[in-house]
Amino acid sequence: MKKQLLQENRMMLLILLFLIVPLTGKVNVLIASTNKSEAKPQTTNTKPFVIPELKEWKGAKGTFTPSSTMRIVCTGAQPELLRVAGLFADDYAIMFGYKPTVVQGKGQAGDIVLTLRADKKLGKEGYAVKIADRLTLSAPESVGVYWGTRTLLQIAEQSKNQSFPKGELRDFPDYAIRGFMIDCGRKFIPMAFLEDYVKTMAYYKMNTLQIHLNDNGFKQYFEHNWDKTYAAFRLESDTYPGLAAADGHYTKRQFIDLQVLAENNFVEIIPEIDAPAHTLAFTHYKPEIGSKEYGMDHLDLFNPETYTFLDGLFKEYLEGDEPVFRGKRVHIGTDEYSNKKKDVVEKFRYFTDYYIKYVESFGKQACVWGALTHAKGDTPVKSENVVMSAWYNGYADPKEMVKQGYKLISIPDGLLYIVPAAGYYYDYLNTEKLYNEWTPAHIGKVVFDEKDPAILGGMFAVWNDHAGNGISTKDIHHRTFPALQTLAVKMWAGPNTSIPYADFDKARQLLSEAPGVNQMGKITNTPGLVYEQTTVAPNSSTPHREIGYNYLVNFDLEGANETPGTELFRSPTAVFYLSDPISGMLGFARDGYLNTFNYRVRKGENVRIGISGDNSSTRLLINDKVVEELNTQKRFYNGGKDSMKYVRTLVFPLEKSGTFNSRITNLKVYNTNKE
Repeated sequence: MKKQLLQENRMMLLILLFLIVPLTGKVNVLIASTNKSEAKPQTTNTKPFVIPELKEWKGAKGTFTPSSTMRIVCTGAQPELLRVAGLFADDYAIMFGYKPTVVQGKGQAGDIVLTLRADKKLGKEGYAVKIADRLTLSAPESVGVYWGTRTLLQIAEQSKNQSFPKGELRDFPDYAIRGFMIDCGRKFIPMAFLEDYVKTMAYYKMNTLQIHLNDNGFKQYFEHNWDKTYAAFRLESDTYPGLAAADGHYTKRQFIDLQVLAENNFVEIIPEIDAPAHTLAFTHYKPEIGSKEYGMDHLDLFNPETYTFLDGLFKEYLEGDEPVFRGKRVHIGTDEYSNKKKDVVEKFRYFTDYYIKYVESFGKQACVWGALTHAKGDTPVKSENVVMSAWYNGYADPKEMVKQGYKLISIPDGLLYIVPAAGYYYDYLNTEKLYNEWTPAHIGKVVFDEKDPAILGGMFAVWNDHAGNGISTKDIHHRTFPALQTLAVKMWAGPNTSIPYADFDKARQLLSEAPGVNQMGKITNTPGLVYEQTTVAPNSSTPHREIGYNYLVNFDLEGANETPGTELFRSPTAVFYLSDPISGMLGFARDGYLNTFNYRVRKGENVRIGISGDNSSTRLLINDKVVEELNTQKRFYNGGKDSMKYVRTLVFPLEKSGTFNSRITNLKVYNTNKE
């Protein structure tokens, strides 16, 4: 009876609506509201979040969700397309646990289809994607296909079932060079870290890594004595045996392999040998080429032996059919030399011109630091086909350098220089300001038109000026990774960002660093308990390599006698000691630095120990109370005239336990970051 009345009422309503439609025009809305059993209409998909932001998006309705039978289909037999497809399949497996089969032929519903297709508007690196009953990725060149696969992986990792919103996108960069420069001279950067950085840069479509191979500390921190001042050159040399730093350097084979890895991921390595300043490593090796007037961190420009030495060094890495420096560009330095005397300025200009042409004689394009406004003179310096790093307008006026014929990489020091824990430039870049205001067209206060052909692109840099300041590679990464994500947007998309910074900053933190890369030591994005283990047996393993900032690690300890050097846990980059090798105290070592707490494990003691860490300090907790904090301390030199911050941080190692006598139970690991 009730059902009959409901049907009659519904019919009366429809008749009434029919009569009033000419007046209201709202029949569809009203009818939909009376029929609750009908599904809500699908909305058009909004642009997916990707770094860098997608240039063009046309949303459709619905999603494409790959199944366990999804294939990667190459429509052609081009070897490079097949190679990129293989990389994509490998990365998909690393991230999602399923490796799609790569086949050639024609795609079908449910496949991801890769194809090379001419499209002048996309340029060399651009790509297009159509997401319907299958996902089709096309690009004019293989590099565009590869960048497109990075976009697909980023979209896929943001949903539990790796689904894609249906729609069409087109994406292409504003700038050809999108880079990062790392100072490996003042601090040794392990090869494994550089390899991870190649992968991370590629994941965010950053395509240029400049490796600064030599530099030195400041002598005021070394008793004002050049002989005692830290200096290093980081590449094996047969021409000059013993030149490569004993505390860390790369073999030529390792450096070649790094470049091959980079090439395979469409990242260019630009090796830099910096001269004629920043050269204390060379004058330590051969003192007679050092400048007596300007300091031993400067080469003597008037000594013929200077040129003989550098010729031999560059030649070792540039000559032959398979040179050590494989890429098309080599950076020769040339910054921060004195300009007090006219003859010195002219000789500096001669030096710069000489090594530009010397590098070119091996078929390479020369790159230089901007210095020719500071060293203004009469001696001609070649500009055609020379790339200049525009870092400080007082050293090289960008407009004038373009007028002279140089192509510029925008790397303004006042915006893009990270100098960890130094107290000048930036400890962390102002990513909000950069996101909202900067593009490579902005070099200091000089602003070019967007996509000016004289501006090849941009870079940011890490300078490890304060050699010996305790900074770890993990600390460097903690500073560079948010900068890399932010600047990847600005170097690709330029001013065309549509996402408010606060939303971008929140969303970027949920993305991976790269397939298989976790330098941040994340176990989960969710705060709280992330891992626990009832008993830690000696010489055992956990499923996690480490826990990064911010964290708390707790465990119960039943003490026993431990010999100095007894490890609780280690990872590839750090060791946590139950008894450190020097004093037998609780402590940790990473990057060649040993830090200890004023606490010793004692036989028969039952205690709960906690270690908490963030990007500025490491704390010891005993029975849940903080008893000691190893924070960033200021160290003084020269009777207090000079000071340097010393950093005592730790990304806590978890990968393998050591050989210990104490009993370790109730291990709990917490992510203490805020939501």
